[in-house]
Amino acid sequence: MPPPADDDADAYAAVPLLNCLLREVAQPVPGTGTGTGSGAGAHSTYRLPGTDRLLRVRGTRRPAAPEVHAAGTWHRLGHTELVKLVAEELRRHTGLPNHELPAEMLDSREAVAALLAARARSTPPDDPYLRSEQALVTGHTHHPAPKARGGGPAAAWLPYAPEAHARFPLTLLGLREDTVVDEGDTAALDRLGTAPSGYRLLPAHPWQLDLAARDLAPAFADGRLIRLGTTPSPVWPTAAIRTVYAPERDLFLKFSLDVRITNDIRRLWRHDLLRLRTTDTAVRDAFAGSDAAWQSDRGHRTADFAYEQLAVVVRDGLRDHLPPGATPYLAAALVEGFDGSPLATTPDPVAWWEAYLSRVVPPALTAFGGHGVVLEAHLQNTLVAMDPDGMPVRALYRDAEGVKLLSAVSREAGWERLVYCLFVNHLSEIAAALADHHPGLDPWPAVRRELARHDLPEIPALLTAPTLPAKTNLLLRWTGADGADARYRPLPNPLVGP
Repeated sequence: MPPPADDDADAYAAVPLLNCLLREVAQPVPGTGTGTGSGAGAHSTYRLPGTDRLLRVRGTRRPAAPEVHAAGTWHRLGHTELVKLVAEELRRHTGLPNHELPAEMLDSREAVAALLAARARSTPPDDPYLRSEQALVTGHTHHPAPKARGGGPAAAWLPYAPEAHARFPLTLLGLREDTVVDEGDTAALDRLGTAPSGYRLLPAHPWQLDLAARDLAPAFADGRLIRLGTTPSPVWPTAAIRTVYAPERDLFLKFSLDVRITNDIRRLWRHDLLRLRTTDTAVRDAFAGSDAAWQSDRGHRTADFAYEQLAVVVRDGLRDHLPPGATPYLAAALVEGFDGSPLATTPDPVAWWEAYLSRVVPPALTAFGGHGVVLEAHLQNTLVAMDPDGMPVRALYRDAEGVKLLSAVSREAGWERLVYCLFVNHLSEIAAALADHHPGLDPWPAVRRELARHDLPEIPALLTAPTLPAKTNLLLRWTGADGADARYRPLPNPLVGP
């Protein structure tokens, strides 16, 4: 029998993988699924059409205890057996082989085990905002391998893992002036230290420097790069891993990271950097006069000989965007749960939810309808500021890289993306978590009332459509589609009233 730590790692890793399988491939068996909540209640049973096998789980939002039916009885699946089952089902379902993704699923589980062990011997940050950014042990609720870290040993990445409550100094490099690429407002970088004459300061993520060491060796050898030590104060990795926060300077920095995390290699790609200012300007214009806030990606600096590998994006801090006395929380952490979460402890969940919707929904719809801006308004790109009583008072959105402009995509495609990010990825998950903590709450009438206050032409159809689009991360990864090439499966629309 596996030790409890192994059981915990299996359970954490199984949740998002099962969520993907049940959403994208499995077919519910009528007459099952009467249990409620995230871990207890009756089994829900599904047919796997590719292999014609029956799978059952407990719970809904966090499915657990997977069992497969064989030889007339139910057999419990550990994580390794679950991965084998999923891989066999997808081979049959798609007709395609894939050896890479099952390895990532197993790597994700091993990463969870390493994170749980590290968390057991670490101290969470006192700052509730940082605690929320570092809470995501499960992570993306509908991804087959959300914690995979490129297959490398844990010792290589654990010192930089937000889930392990890491903090660390940045490496400071001197970049020879004739090789500097600088765009936008990057003045904050020069205040991180002092560069010698003929050089500009360039902070670097130490993990990325390790990953790129061979490629960068010639530049260190010929003097285009020199090492200048480290920042005097540590930075804290946020949920995005490659984005860090320097509280003393109230500054966010986003780096390249040549590791596949969820769907993509997390490098700052040249084409994204080159359109960063245009996109960021469009979003800042869309938020002008709004009660919500946009954390501007206001500039980037890099080297012309390693444009993507050494790029760093400068992002607004928090303090200028917060109402007096308010504390920001990562929306994804409200779903995951953490010590001090206002979602779990609010004494008035109805009022809390109405306040949440009134802060989060209008800026996203106004940006779309009034300015042609499609925010990537998912859980990890949204902060929600709470007043001292834990009530939502402001939404803060971030990450220009994920923003789309209607000048570049069709309105229909932009709306589909917004509906997925805001309603399926974000509000559906918050609503389910809130209902778990406050049984009996029906969150969807409040969403319908909030939408009815807006006059976008797409809203009547949204309120009556039988389905909403859900991104198919499992099938996307199995078939080798580009990570940015979203493909959707229709899900029942909870906005349709009784």
